[in-house]
Amino acid sequence: MSANIDDALQTYIVESMELLQQMEEALLETEHRPDDPELINAIFRAAHTIKGSAGLFSLDHIVEFTHVAESVLDQVRDHRIILDGGLNALFLEVCDHLGSLMDALASGQRTPSAEIQTRSTALATRLDRYLHNQTPLPAIRELDLSGLDWDDAPQTPLPVVASTAAAVGGVASGLWHVSLRSGPDLLRNGMDPLSILRYLNTFGQIVSLELVLGAIPPISLLDPESCYLGFELSFASTSDRSSIEGAFDFVREDSLIRILEPYCPLADYRSLFADMPEDSLMLGEMLVRCGSLTREELEQALRVQEERAAETAVTGEPAPRLGEVLVEQQLVDPPLVEAALERQQQGKLMDGATATAPASATAASTRSAGGGADASLIRVDAAKLDQLINLVGELIIAGAGAQLVARRVNVPELVEATGVLSRLVEDVRDSALTLRMVQIGATFNRFRRVVRDVAAELGKDIQLDIRGGETELDKTVVEKIGDPLTHIVRNALDHGIESADVRRARGKSAQGRLGLNAYHESGSIVIEVTDDGGGLKKERILRKAIERGLVSEGQILSDKEIFNLVFEPGFSTAEQISNLSGRGVGMDVVKRNIQALRGTVDLESVEGQGTTVRIRLPLTLAIIDGFLIGAGPSSYVVPLEQVVECIELPEGAKENLSASYLNLRGEVLPFIRLRDLFEIPGEPPRRENVVVVQYAGERAGLVVDQLFGEFQTVIKPLGKVFSHIRCIGGSTILGSGEVALILDVPGLVRHVTTRDGQAHLPKSASVQA
Repeated sequence: MSANIDDALQTYIVESMELLQQMEEALLETEHRPDDPELINAIFRAAHTIKGSAGLFSLDHIVEFTHVAESVLDQVRDHRIILDGGLNALFLEVCDHLGSLMDALASGQRTPSAEIQTRSTALATRLDRYLHNQTPLPAIRELDLSGLDWDDAPQTPLPVVASTAAAVGGVASGLWHVSLRSGPDLLRNGMDPLSILRYLNTFGQIVSLELVLGAIPPISLLDPESCYLGFELSFASTSDRSSIEGAFDFVREDSLIRILEPYCPLADYRSLFADMPEDSLMLGEMLVRCGSLTREELEQALRVQEERAAETAVTGEPAPRLGEVLVEQQLVDPPLVEAALERQQQGKLMDGATATAPASATAASTRSAGGGADASLIRVDAAKLDQLINLVGELIIAGAGAQLVARRVNVPELVEATGVLSRLVEDVRDSALTLRMVQIGATFNRFRRVVRDVAAELGKDIQLDIRGGETELDKTVVEKIGDPLTHIVRNALDHGIESADVRRARGKSAQGRLGLNAYHESGSIVIEVTDDGGGLKKERILRKAIERGLVSEGQILSDKEIFNLVFEPGFSTAEQISNLSGRGVGMDVVKRNIQALRGTVDLESVEGQGTTVRIRLPLTLAIIDGFLIGAGPSSYVVPLEQVVECIELPEGAKENLSASYLNLRGEVLPFIRLRDLFEIPGEPPRRENVVVVQYAGERAGLVVDQLFGEFQTVIKPLGKVFSHIRCIGGSTILGSGEVALILDVPGLVRHVTTRDGQAHLPKSASVQA
């Protein structure tokens, strides 16, 4: 049971963090649309769900804190409190604090620390001020519930707002009615029915409760871990329906739940009677269980019926029926008695099996209404996905070995069978990788808060423009790109975008713009961070680089090379380093983290117009389609999506070993021999090939000895000893068991295109392809 409770608690933490993210996004959106009821309802629902679920786990400190926030939000929904900028900022603090409570809970801290409790009290006090300053409520009448003895119940009588529903075909009851039939797995799932009752008492009073034990089987068939309980209760509360429904969020999936509002139509009670799973119910029991009659009132009516029966036995008149007595004493409305009698007659006509059919249908509809949106989704531990990807990788390696053996023995049937197996493994691989693909939009949306807070701190007006949020990439990449992006964004906000006065003086709009964009390109994902600020000053960067000895005096550098100097360790041109950022300070860490993901980062800037930071990352770090090539006895893999074409090395290039460029259909193509790059001994074969690769719009050629074709590549990281080898991005295992190195195409392209002489191609070094 403990394991089940822990699992349920972990699910609560994860879902609460998701709700807090949604709550934050809605709060940020209300700054532009403060009167949108859907946004306010979304904020309320998030707070309400977190509070309701916390009550099920007896997390009283979370319930108490969130209850205050929920009360303020409820007044906002009723237009009694205005959600202005101050209250919006306060709720963002509340959102942050709830995140801290969840982090503490995730670390095993079920009781808040003194620091957290102090923070909760301070925020709750600020929220209370809004409740005390609200407009007085309409006149209400009191419902005397002082005779109840519930430990957690409020000590003062609860008000019940007067209603005219009873006058319009409704039932004259000012109480909520809740009907619950627990699912058999409720206890196994770590839930406690009593925790629901305790939570209900935190925002109302249970006036009457009737246990339903009709589902208990004979003792020989009883399972001690199954739950057979049900209950019918009458509940006094001024909360709305969503608050009461929230108490049952964790048991809704496998339980039958029906909630009737005060003064609800008679048809709702008819439906309740019809859906009661128990058959052959007595009239009085039905009315007690639906909350229309108390047990004491039923006993009083039975005594009156017995006395009347004794009197009529003497006179010979028909004995009064219980329903007549109840109506005569004005204990129950006549239509409600008629509805209960109809259900009673139905129970007599049905056997036990058919009587449970409506309950099953209603349970299905309840599950559909409560969790239909999530019925097609399943939450899976990320570690299990990682294990699946690892197993698929091993399957690919084993399949490649089987194909190699099949070709060696040259049995046609075996070759065909391994070919089919290879295609199926490829489909499994694609499906498995798809499971780990997530949209980057969630990461982008987190920067709405960053932009808002930093802009407010700097006194700037900055608009965030997000595009390409639907672009997908590997979950592992998304998790690791957050910190580098944060540093780049804060740099742009602090040092990139100017203040409103400076922008006006330069003929720009007072509002600055920061853009986040993502798109796919040649098997990679490109993430762009763009601002319309002052841009980078080349002269200042170059002067600083010369002062630090990074560049020689008089050395000619391209704009790209100058801008990339900001990625050197400790490089900065800022005259004052703020607590937010410093253009260049920490940018070497950004570059190192991106390179650890087998990615690259580049800068483009126009002084006075803005800067673009462009990050290129692989879609996945696990398995790729590769192109297997050979140079000497060694094998190498090139990512297939970065291969443009393959051509034969022209005779002129073979004879002229100093040649490093080809004329490829009128375009200059720089190339490099892998034998020279990796110092592979021996003579090259008579026929050599050029693999044309492309990255970031630049092309280069790789001269190799052999072309082996496409190859499913399971990426294995290099150890720390080999992590600094240039132009190598990883390794993989071939079907023969040998190791092949995965070429770092971005590094190769950069190496080839930045060699001496690239700007002015010597005629002697050019060869016609």
